[in-house]
Amino acid sequence: MGQEMLQPRPAVHKVRLEPVGIEMEVEEGETVLDAAFRQGVALPHGCKEGQCSACKCILNEGDVELLKYSTFALSDPEKESGQVLLCRTLVYSDIEVELLNYDEDLLSRSIAVRAFPGRLAGVEPLTHDIVRIAIDLEEPMKFWAGQFADLTLHGAQITRSYSMGNAPSEPDRLEFIIKKYPGGAFSTAIAQAKIGDTITVKGPYGSCFRREQRTGPMVLVGGGSGMAPLMSILLDQAASGETRPVRFFYGARTVQDLFALEIFADLEARMPDFKFIPALSHPEDGDGWAGETGFIHDVLRRHLLEMDDTEEADAYSCGPPPMIDAALPILQMADVDPARIYFDKFTPATQP
Repeated sequence: MGQEMLQPRPAVHKVRLEPVGIEMEVEEGETVLDAAFRQGVALPHGCKEGQCSACKCILNEGDVELLKYSTFALSDPEKESGQVLLCRTLVYSDIEVELLNYDEDLLSRSIAVRAFPGRLAGVEPLTHDIVRIAIDLEEPMKFWAGQFADLTLHGAQITRSYSMGNAPSEPDRLEFIIKKYPGGAFSTAIAQAKIGDTITVKGPYGSCFRREQRTGPMVLVGGGSGMAPLMSILLDQAASGETRPVRFFYGARTVQDLFALEIFADLEARMPDFKFIPALSHPEDGDGWAGETGFIHDVLRRHLLEMDDTEEADAYSCGPPPMIDAALPILQMADVDPARIYFDKFTPATQP
């Protein structure tokens, strides 16, 4: 009788996170950020692919190796000074890192990342290049409004990250807003998928989620499929019963790129102080548009000058990196506390 060969278990090392004093374990071959997800330690993060710098920190001690990353996220001088990206960091000894950015509220609301089996329940065109899909899960996934998940469409063997567009009070059926790009692998596969096809949802991820029990204004700034997390935050805010002022700035090119207007009209009627402010960068003659025109950051600047209590505001910005990069300095010039500006850059998928 042959004897079965036992596979060696991967070595396990300790990671100490300062200045919060949290300790966790990481296996060899696993990034520090993935280990944190697995154990429900909510560290600041964004793209998870070494492109956005949200998980950058200082390595105080220990032996590590960095997977491939963008030098826009971690420059050579930063690396030489001991900084690392936790989403790209493999560990070969016990280590200690100093977090450059951390959020006590985020750490207190940690949710362990899990994979949830699901099936495609609906595909609805919203504009010429944006669709909304619905996924029914076999069991509910807890998440905070504004977070995102990895979707794996098994028939096509493709995984992409998208934000939930529904409120957390609906954890069994998740909705996602997907922008179609020419040659985009996932959006093309979704267009060819059938209702009932298997999709795995892994999450939740993201630190750009709604902060509760605050009284200052809430400022939402988005464009394209960045509508999804902001819609989730808005719906959650409406259901909370809180009465803070809410302003939703949404940038689009033309009237044909706007959608969900009936939802915003209903919320404006139901919420005590809410306004949806779309802005068109390229309005077309004869389309009847009488609203705001210009790029969204210019429209945002004009309105923030008229707002009160901006120093007590929470701001959430989701969408393409150029839009967010333009909006962030506007928010800071309007005296919004940088610690209360939360954003999620929708970076393109990394190609093999």
